[in-house]
Amino acid sequence: MKITNIETYILVADNLDPSLTSSAQDTCLVIIKTDEGIEGYGETDTNPWVAKAYIESPTTHTMDQCIKEILIGSNPLNIEDLWTKMYVGKAMTGRRGAGVNAMSAIDMALWDIKGKYENKPVFELLGGKKQDYVIPYASLQPIGHSFQEYKDSLVAWAIKAKELGFKAVKSEVTLNGPYAHSGLNENDERTTEVVAAVRNALGPEIKLMIDVQYRWHDAEAALKTVKDWGEYDIYFLETPVWTDDIKSYARMHDEAPMKIAAGEWLSTKYEFEDLIVNGKIDVAQPDIGRCGGLTEALKIAEFSQLHNRIIVPHCWKTSVSITATAHFAFNTPNCAFIEYLPPQLCVEVLRKELATEGFDFKDGKILPPTKPGLGIELNKEAIKKYQVA
Repeated sequence: MKITNIETYILVADNLDPSLTSSAQDTCLVIIKTDEGIEGYGETDTNPWVAKAYIESPTTHTMDQCIKEILIGSNPLNIEDLWTKMYVGKAMTGRRGAGVNAMSAIDMALWDIKGKYENKPVFELLGGKKQDYVIPYASLQPIGHSFQEYKDSLVAWAIKAKELGFKAVKSEVTLNGPYAHSGLNENDERTTEVVAAVRNALGPEIKLMIDVQYRWHDAEAALKTVKDWGEYDIYFLETPVWTDDIKSYARMHDEAPMKIAAGEWLSTKYEFEDLIVNGKIDVAQPDIGRCGGLTEALKIAEFSQLHNRIIVPHCWKTSVSITATAHFAFNTPNCAFIEYLPPQLCVEVLRKELATEGFDFKDGKILPPTKPGLGIELNKEAIKKYQVA
């Protein structure tokens, strides 16, 4: 079998709102085609124009080759080989960041092809099922252009998530900082007020995670507020400070009353090794559409297991990435939860329309996928509707 073409689609929601902190409003969808008629699907969570350019830009020299030229004519089943060829062949442009992000979509699609070729779900190819079910947490980014609207929306969605059967909820409490929702700029006391309101709405039996999305400049500033959050029984606090501030993460680990989580933006095992060993994070959050795909995620998971860390993958995207994340989770024994953007509790149309998931969700649990490959089905009409020329 040989790869015959790689198609990249820039998709943008027709209700795009740049003031929202939601990367699920756009995507770069990759479709890899083969001479045996098998197609593989993948996507990346980075700027779709940049990802498309990375995949399609022509070769200029040996260390900045064209990704399409590297892949076309190759056997798609040789995934590890192709990953290395892309990583080395595009090293001048893509050793980290958007380059590895774009490779993640390709890697995802290659695993989809291999699963379809061998008539097996992807998680079986990754090494088999290591847990009987996966627990997703409902990831909630509310709407509202005032503090009260934001708080009321988040509480209402938390209650709805509980009614839908979720056993865990993550609240995006982004009232200030670089990710501030809808231009809000509230103080830390109001952040605490929202955290308390969500915990009260959920009750004690639902796991609660809090994401403040890089709110504070350093650990000193963060600890002034979060040291008093012990009473809210928070499972983890996500990205309290900028991910590059490794020393602050180490201090947060030592002094905060909850687990500290980070890693949504990182690519390759090397960046995660630094964050785990030197940043001492408790929860590593690789995104399959950013970190280097399933191939690299397996190495990140192995390293985290050796260092007794928990894996909780990030995934604020469509059913394509969510399904790939679920396959990874079934193969990862230390994966406690996965992020899940509920279509009933979001405004992102690509999440609702682009693809069907490759698994069943029942009683707050994701059941093992049974279809070959990722098991997703693309909505070709949605691709036409949201494609940007």
